[in-house]
Amino acid sequence: MSEEARQVSVSPEGEVFPLPRPEDFARENQRLAELVAEQRKLGRQIVVVMGVGFVGAVMAAVVADSVDEQGRPTKFVIGMQRPSTRSYWKIPYLNRGQPPVKAEDPEVEVVIARCVKEKKTLTASFSYDALRHADVVVVDVQCDYSKEALADVASGSVEMGALEESLKIIAEHIPPECLVLIETTVPPGTTEYVAYPIIKKTFRARGIESEPLLAHSFERVMPGREYVRSIRDFWRVCSGINQASREKVVQFLSDVINVKDYPLTVLDRPIESETTKIVENSYRATILAFMDEWSTFAERNGVDIVKVIEAIRQRPTHSNIMFPGPGIGGYCLPKDGGLGMWAYHHLMGFQQPLFQMTPLAININDRRALHAAELVRDALRNMGRIVAASEVVVLGAAYREDVGDTRYSGSELVVRKLAEMGAEVRVHDPYVLRWWEFEKQDTYPAPGKSRARFFRNQQELSKLRVSQNLEEVLPGADAIVLAVRHKPYLELDPDWVVERCGGPVAVVDCFAILDDARIRRYFELGCEVKGMGRGHVKRIKDEVREQRGG
Repeated sequence: MSEEARQVSVSPEGEVFPLPRPEDFARENQRLAELVAEQRKLGRQIVVVMGVGFVGAVMAAVVADSVDEQGRPTKFVIGMQRPSTRSYWKIPYLNRGQPPVKAEDPEVEVVIARCVKEKKTLTASFSYDALRHADVVVVDVQCDYSKEALADVASGSVEMGALEESLKIIAEHIPPECLVLIETTVPPGTTEYVAYPIIKKTFRARGIESEPLLAHSFERVMPGREYVRSIRDFWRVCSGINQASREKVVQFLSDVINVKDYPLTVLDRPIESETTKIVENSYRATILAFMDEWSTFAERNGVDIVKVIEAIRQRPTHSNIMFPGPGIGGYCLPKDGGLGMWAYHHLMGFQQPLFQMTPLAININDRRALHAAELVRDALRNMGRIVAASEVVVLGAAYREDVGDTRYSGSELVVRKLAEMGAEVRVHDPYVLRWWEFEKQDTYPAPGKSRARFFRNQQELSKLRVSQNLEEVLPGADAIVLAVRHKPYLELDPDWVVERCGGPVAVVDCFAILDDARIRRYFELGCEVKGMGRGHVKRIKDEVREQRGG
């Protein structure tokens, strides 16, 4: 293959990495064999983490950073990533001690650099040959749920192909005594009804008659200021398909996470562990959907839902009540309930309907972001403008504050709806370098699976680029959408914003970012303000008008 025709993988920062050629695999396999031989002499277990995305990369670092009671490393970790154009760049990043994920938690960068450069307990590879050396394989391969229509989760299906293929590859390579730990959030029953048969059949084809060692323990990763702690210092649930698997997964997790302060919960069957994750996330999604209707009630009746929530939180039994923001994002809450529904019908074989609240909650949360676009429309109308002739700046692309994770973010739907209505949209986010949901919308997350298919007028959004310079993105704006509670947005001064925009703008607060003083100041500067769940905004507007005498 000529260098000109060689495929490349491009990092979010724009660095180009040619994909490995056939001859590169032989060199890589030799490198791995030599590294493993050295680590075996040191008495260390070999752990392969399959998939080094938002979960796998930090999990690999936490495992590589673990030590015994004498402070000695006990694990050598190989982070493995298939060499695709989309993801290969993560391998050279990790191998030079650079995290392939961006978050505010400084420990992410520190722990990865320490394990790669100082402790030398972490490397990354593109070769499946790494699996031949494994004592433990941690599976962090995505298992997506694809919706066929927005706000209709029941019509969707689970994308099991990538996980099933990965499990088959694992079974073809690992030693029979290797523990396979599925960390991915999966439909309940996956470990027993999907993974076990795949591994067992593949073992038989290899002439291996022993039972696979197979376990499940879902992650509760929270990208943000405590990214590393959410893996290392957090409660874990686990189970295995048999007693040997349970014992091995308990030992492994006890070696690498803080079980002294955060004890393990060991369940009898993997389906119980899998169901725990689905119920946990469905519960949170349902609370947020419940608050959506009361947020709308507040808007229409002069009530500030934020003050209501804070008043309720004073009661300890209700301290987990949450404000839903502009739609429910992140990899889990927007779709995990669908995994349970799908499993009920397709893995367990039940045909009669069961679920009512779980799909309703997901559907309500899907629609919430569209209401944010309605507020932009209404705010512009009050200023004598229309969306189709306006430039709208969306502040925040990530799904939650102070992270760079855009998966299923509510901001994506806000942008798509505004574009459908004809707006020219610009985006700022201090943590997001590339918004692949737009740049690669023809192929990301898979061909034909972009949420662009739910809207019209989406073609030009493939040119959308996220700015990290707030001063450059604001000039000429007709409307500003405060979509994420990033710390820099909490401190924005209304006078500075209006000056940078070049005059009064429509300001839409989707996530309770503005306090009453800032809302009042925007009105004093001639702006229009709307807020999701912020019904008291009109009262402030009327007070400013009265002070002006009309």
